[in-house]
Amino acid sequence: MSNLRRGFERFCFRNRGKGIPNLMLYTTLGSAVVYLITMISNNAMLYNLLSFDREAILHGQVWRLFTYAFTYYSDGIFFTALTLYCFYSFGRIAEANMGTLKFNIFFFSGIILQDIFCMITGTPATIIYLKLSMLLIFATLHPDSTIRLYFIIPIKTWVWVLINFAITAYNIFALRGYFPHNLFPLVAIFNFFLFFGKDALNILPLSWRAKAGPKKPEKKTGTIPFPGNTQAPKTVDAYTHRCTVCGRTDVSNPELEFRYCSRCKGYYCYCQEHINNHEHIE
Repeated sequence: MSNLRRGFERFCFRNRGKGIPNLMLYTTLGSAVVYLITMISNNAMLYNLLSFDREAILHGQVWRLFTYAFTYYSDGIFFTALTLYCFYSFGRIAEANMGTLKFNIFFFSGIILQDIFCMITGTPATIIYLKLSMLLIFATLHPDSTIRLYFIIPIKTWVWVLINFAITAYNIFALRGYFPHNLFPLVAIFNFFLFFGKDALNILPLSWRAKAGPKKPEKKTGTIPFPGNTQAPKTVDAYTHRCTVCGRTDVSNPELEFRYCSRCKGYYCYCQEHINNHEHIE
């Protein structure tokens, strides 16, 4: 399985520019157009024509397996616009870090997994949880960054993810009488873990992960070892994290975030630019 994953990562890295660029832009604009047409016309015909309907799909309307990606709806135009903007922003960041091809595969595999689950169980499919998984990707890459809720309230990304996990878990438990429909959110979460595996642990803040890492080295001094040396001892700046690819450290570049790759054989650290963009060490 590890060899298969490494082969997949290499394939995606070598072909990272292929696929549909700006995929989240198209899905977000499509959702906005469908929402506006529905609101202006006060007619849900277009929305209903694109939404997931198992009976209609079994009768030949197969486009519904994919077009429900354009049927996001929220109470009020402000919250709809705000949510769609967040989906687009997180998706754009995810594509920039994963590469176009891998992000496309991630998105469409999520759609297919949801289709399979909903066709088997009869659960109405929605795109909300798959798009929320973009937040998980963002948190994996930047857990210590700050999100401003409603552009005002600052909150750490990892805290926001834990809150969403708690809400999702509560909803699954509260709706246990509607089993298996209540398990639908787990499909998008499973798709996320399918692609990121142990890297999902990066969601934890850096301070937590650093406790499990190597201890911070002490400052060392050294002199040139030959008689008559009068040169002052050289001081070596201590660092906690150093990128295996580019060599930058948390001392030379304090603005960077550093992560440890769980798929490399050993304890290898990478900066935020290379954690998802490097050849795994076997």
